[in-house]
Amino acid sequence: MAYNDIISRDASNDPLIPTPVSAQILQEMPTESFILQRAGQVRMSTKSQRQPVLDVLPRAYWVSGDTGLKQTSAVDWKNVTLVAEELAVIVPIPEAYLDDAQVPIWDEVRPRIVEALGKAIDSACLFGVDKPSSWPADIYSSVVAAGNTVRIGTGEDFGVDVANLGEKIAKDGFAVNGFASRPGLKWKLVGLRSTDGIPIYQPDLQNGGGGNLYGYGLSEVINGSWDSDEAELIAGDWSKCVIGMRQDMSWKTFTEGVISDADGKVILNLMQQDSMALRVVMRLGYATSNPVTALNTDANTRFPFGAVQAATADNVAGSA
Repeated sequence: MAYNDIISRDASNDPLIPTPVSAQILQEMPTESFILQRAGQVRMSTKSQRQPVLDVLPRAYWVSGDTGLKQTSAVDWKNVTLVAEELAVIVPIPEAYLDDAQVPIWDEVRPRIVEALGKAIDSACLFGVDKPSSWPADIYSSVVAAGNTVRIGTGEDFGVDVANLGEKIAKDGFAVNGFASRPGLKWKLVGLRSTDGIPIYQPDLQNGGGGNLYGYGLSEVINGSWDSDEAELIAGDWSKCVIGMRQDMSWKTFTEGVISDADGKVILNLMQQDSMALRVVMRLGYATSNPVTALNTDANTRFPFGAVQAATADNVAGSA
């Protein structure tokens, strides 16, 4: 990781000055992260928090005769642990350039910061990229480990591939309530028709690539986090993905202090080099819930998500 990046007068790398827009940032953040839009969210009061998940189902027994003995059955839960980790970035700003700026630089750069945080969250939760070690396996790796995958092209068309995937998830006892996909998939879907010639996908081409596939919402993940080499689409019950919010995004401006690398070498001295720095921080945890169902009691082969894999996918069932 580089520690010596600093905003300069390069037209492609402008600085910005923070203004009191914290509330607006919090409103924009979910639009830049698919996971924050669709996952279930809980508030965390400590760094680590446990969420109980049903692990053993009760069993009923027939009673033999009028005086037969009724049997007992256990019901048990296990804990899913959410661990809040910190996501942050520091943006240095030379004061001389700040004085000369004649455009609302903060308004230009702020969305890019929000987008970067959204990309980091989705990359970690969906595909495990730079995922904190305290978090459980990402959704895609867990899908592969459970065998809930369909290779693209195994059905008559892509619509059949998705339907076959939905059947796999249903056999685990879960209901699909939405889809995430690679950028551009909507254009692949618009030509799909049922045997009666009715479109199975109703696109919303003017609002970020959303639409309905088989009656459920489909969102393209367009913040740069999607691994198109591995997956075309991920389907599932998104309430079973849980995000624990320990600290909403916060920002603070510094005019004094130093920025150093991992070895302690000073990269930027704010006071001595007449610079400002914006520090943005948020803390959140991630986990997936995989409760026992009546259709599949084996946690190793049961998962509330599935994926239509790309033809180039290396991560195949049984390899994760």
